[in-house]
Amino acid sequence: MTRKNAVVTGGLGFIGSHLVEHLIEQGYFVHIIDDFSNGRLENVINFVPKENIQIHEHDIRDDVNLIQRRIQVDIDYIFHLAGKGDIVPSIDNPLEYFKTNVIGTVNCLELARSWKVKKFVYAASSSCYGLAPTPTDERCPLSPQYPYALSKLQGEQAALHWAQVYSVPIASIRIFNAYGPRVMTRGTYGAMFGVFIKQMLEQKPLTIVGDGSQERDFVYVSDVARAFRLVAENENALGVFNVGKGKSDKVIDIAKLISSDLQFIPKRPGEPTITLADITRITTIVGWKPEVGIEEGVNKLLENSDDWRKAPLWDASSIEVATANWFKYLKNQHNR
Repeated sequence: MTRKNAVVTGGLGFIGSHLVEHLIEQGYFVHIIDDFSNGRLENVINFVPKENIQIHEHDIRDDVNLIQRRIQVDIDYIFHLAGKGDIVPSIDNPLEYFKTNVIGTVNCLELARSWKVKKFVYAASSSCYGLAPTPTDERCPLSPQYPYALSKLQGEQAALHWAQVYSVPIASIRIFNAYGPRVMTRGTYGAMFGVFIKQMLEQKPLTIVGDGSQERDFVYVSDVARAFRLVAENENALGVFNVGKGKSDKVIDIAKLISSDLQFIPKRPGEPTITLADITRITTIVGWKPEVGIEEGVNKLLENSDDWRKAPLWDASSIEVATANWFKYLKNQHNR
């Protein structure tokens, strides 16, 4: 049996590193393209045999010919996960998001076209739906509420356009709220679990946005990785797919799995009250179903809480400063 070769852009990052690990478990050789801006080398080398990977330091916004010269083997699949993913900074600096998430994606699509890959799998975002009705299926109207969401949607539109014009086999996976170990810890205010666990480690109250009654469809990262592979390998899996748990949980209930010390901060405009993925399409075509429930997933996070030892500690005051432009711009948008 011939070994499959895959490229994973952003393979040192959160979801990317779990995908690399999963692909290697399935017998792949993986070429990782990463610029080390969001990912960490230890996310991969601590979990996979070095002989099964090759790491290429490269910014996807740069000349794709550099990568073509470095990778001289036939590539079966490209999994495109590289991108800028924090919501709040996208409001402050939208240009960087469009350079990376749109132009960078087009560069990777050109690699796929040149290599004649079997499938290009794009990591899209459920944020493209905006304030959508639930459960949300792939046919729901799209209404991105902030620059990150718009840039990810435009990356997806580019991918689907390459399928239409150049016949590149494309699948776009709209990820709902992915969580798990190895989330990048950096100075920007971001994902809920990273904020909560650092607060727990420092014995500080968990900052709950609004009253905590909002619900989110949280899907564990190993389930996401498996979805990417199954979609890639299935010839009939083309177009757009939701990947979520298909069940939502209240934020306050999740917080209480971590700590009983809670503090409530103002709700942000432009955020949905509930996210809930309709996963009928991927379940029907590919046979994928999530396996990790929320309690099991949170326990896995707590077992890996050291991942957040060096993360910034957020409190109500610093969050207010970090999200000032969110309220400034999105409040005006929703008051019109």
